[in-house]
Amino acid sequence: MSVVAFFGILFTGRYPRSIFELNVGVLRWTWRVAYYAYGALGTDRYPPFTLHDVPDYPAHLEVDYPEHLSRGLVLVKWWLLAIPHYIVVGLLVGGAGYAVRAGSDQHVVWGSGLIGILVLVAGVLLLFTGRYPQRLFDLVLGLNRWVLRVAGYASLMTDQYPPFSLDQGGHESQGGTTILPPPPPPPAPPAPPAAYTGPAAASTPPPGRQSAWTTGRVVSLVIGSVLIAASAALGLPGAALAVADVGARDSSGFMMSGSYPLATSTYALSSTRLALHMGGQPMFTPHAVLGDTKMRATSQNGKEIFVGIAPAWQVRAYLDGVGHSTFSRMMGGEPFMNDHRGTPPRMPPGEAGIWTAQSSGTGTQDVIWRPKSGDWTVVVMNADGSPGVSVDATAGAEVPALSWVVATLLILAGVSLLAGIVLIVVPLRAVSRQRQQSV
Repeated sequence: MSVVAFFGILFTGRYPRSIFELNVGVLRWTWRVAYYAYGALGTDRYPPFTLHDVPDYPAHLEVDYPEHLSRGLVLVKWWLLAIPHYIVVGLLVGGAGYAVRAGSDQHVVWGSGLIGILVLVAGVLLLFTGRYPQRLFDLVLGLNRWVLRVAGYASLMTDQYPPFSLDQGGHESQGGTTILPPPPPPPAPPAPPAAYTGPAAASTPPPGRQSAWTTGRVVSLVIGSVLIAASAALGLPGAALAVADVGARDSSGFMMSGSYPLATSTYALSSTRLALHMGGQPMFTPHAVLGDTKMRATSQNGKEIFVGIAPAWQVRAYLDGVGHSTFSRMMGGEPFMNDHRGTPPRMPPGEAGIWTAQSSGTGTQDVIWRPKSGDWTVVVMNADGSPGVSVDATAGAEVPALSWVVATLLILAGVSLLAGIVLIVVPLRAVSRQRQQSV
């Protein structure tokens, strides 16, 4: 909703009133929960489930509605101008630590801000004494007030820069967020110290005025926001895949990977076992998903090379006892090589008779293979079986399934976006109409 408000301010200079009331309600709810929990530990009374102000609850938050906001400041205040406050707020609400245990690869991450530490101290004192020290209470509220003022400024609710202050109350007539004391309770006993809590920044709504944000409208807005976020999560990958589908294919229609140098002083380079085990339905066979695949190797030392693919068990038998290197996952852009010592092969690779697809010669060699279920291994060797193999390798596939994956993602993204817009616009219009009628 703050993103929608951003554009409203940018083009009109006004914060849409219905969105403003919703966002203030969300901040109010957040502050009540924080005040009850480890944001302050300021009350034993459970926070109410409502966006409205609850007069007899000890935590309150109000923000003055700005009649006009700068269309220039909205571009910079929430990310650039607020940086000094973000640094302070980071120290107040959360720090971070990182450690590695000696002699192991176990990592320990922890974090806490000043407010959390102070509230923890207060919790221990409450546990043993049942009392909240007044000065500690005032400090915790001042720090929370600082955080909430920055939240209001970063949420575009005011152009007034938040003060670097821990003041303990009073109304900020020109905007911002402060903590105001709640109205005195009906009973005769005076209000407890915890009464001075909720952050506020402006006039309290007139008595008896009910917020237009009903439960159903809030739920509709939340679901709509989730659907719009889902549309982005589906649409961005879909668009990226669509671009790749068009721009990453070679002249033969294969989507190829980048080129990687592979070299070994042994007699052969072999891949790790390629396991292709998919459902028996025709639409889920490896070929239906991947299409034809292409493996390309270019000799880097002028030798005649051999490239072949065969069932993994047959490759194991052929390379049993033979000095070779196995390449697998990429480590920092380089393949991970695992060397196996051994003797020369018993015969050149072209005479082994195990290959499902193969190619040999000088320069660049392409092997096009139709994937089938099973375990497979790719092997690159010098054609005469001599040691010292050096090639640039790349691989790719036709991936015929990519087109329907792209279409599915983009359709789902479009439907989610449309449904999200409807679920957001309908309650916003209803709130706006109700507010105009009440005026």
